[in-house]
Amino acid sequence: MGVFENMLKSGESLFKDPVALDYDYMPKLIRGRTNEQKRIALCIKPLDQKRNGANMVVFGQSGIGKTVVCNHMLRIVEEETDEIISIYINCWQKNTSHKVAIELCEKLDYRLTHNKKTDELLDIAKRILNKVSVVFVFDEIDKAEELGFLYSILEDIYRKSIILITNEIKWAENLDQRIKSRLMAEMMEFKPYNREETEDILKYRKGYAFVGGVWEESAFKSVIDKTVELKDIRSGLYLMKESGNIAENRGNKKIEIDDVEKAIGKLDNFSIKSSSLLDDEIKFVLNIVKKNPQAKIGELYEKYKEEGGEKTYKTFQRSIKKLADNKFISIKKITGGSEGSTTLVDYSNIKKLTEF
Repeated sequence: MGVFENMLKSGESLFKDPVALDYDYMPKLIRGRTNEQKRIALCIKPLDQKRNGANMVVFGQSGIGKTVVCNHMLRIVEEETDEIISIYINCWQKNTSHKVAIELCEKLDYRLTHNKKTDELLDIAKRILNKVSVVFVFDEIDKAEELGFLYSILEDIYRKSIILITNEIKWAENLDQRIKSRLMAEMMEFKPYNREETEDILKYRKGYAFVGGVWEESAFKSVIDKTVELKDIRSGLYLMKESGNIAENRGNKKIEIDDVEKAIGKLDNFSIKSSSLLDDEIKFVLNIVKKNPQAKIGELYEKYKEEGGEKTYKTFQRSIKKLADNKFISIKKITGGSEGSTTLVDYSNIKKLTEF
């Protein structure tokens, strides 16, 4: 029986609640970001007194809690008052004023958006929002193709607080002067977590996600070491989840350092972004690539047109670049040959975290 004592029995699991390791999971407590939460609260607080709030640009590298903290603050607002509406929009997905306007209306339970122009939709949203106070969070604001919606909100919404999230401080520095002068935003940098903070966060999540005692100390230390090196908490959460899956798949009751090392070996092939964030047009392009791996971009565009795609070749190229930038696909420039320079597009060797 000694051979089997370290093996999982049928129906047993190392996981207590694996959802606690998802990168978009909202923990009850946000570890290591107390000061940042206080500063955001100060921006929002005047709204509770029916005054205009302050605006803020939140910046810092990926995976250090910007989105989680801002959404946590929106959740607090929703729980504490009915007088302030909170609206979160990701501009990587909703990257034009028209898409933002539709999203605003839908979040405000106005569904009759079909065939309406951008200005009409924004006017509808304004009429609803000007009866209350509102906190806007525009995440990945640097991915917006234009900022007409932001100018309109600054001009026409009476009581609001606007929080803009970006990885790039240069985006804020290069902001159009008309918007910058109206925004008058406070700048807040999210700095990478230090080792102590990183360990605290991962231990907190581990307590929710795993059955007690399943992690070998050396294995968990290896996860912490790699997360500190990468300065990205999301990578640490992925390593914990994947290490647990690897250990469980071989039926072991313990997560060992070999499991972590195998998980680390997979890191480079994964994207943090979920395909659920893609709009319908980009998803359509991604499906074309999936069905035609290792094809030239011109050939893909022909397939796109054959299946009903209506965008121009330049717009199609932008969609391919967006997918490649976020590791949904890979692209390779090829020079020379009878056709001159071209781009080879592939999907088959790229996987997403959400596929596991």
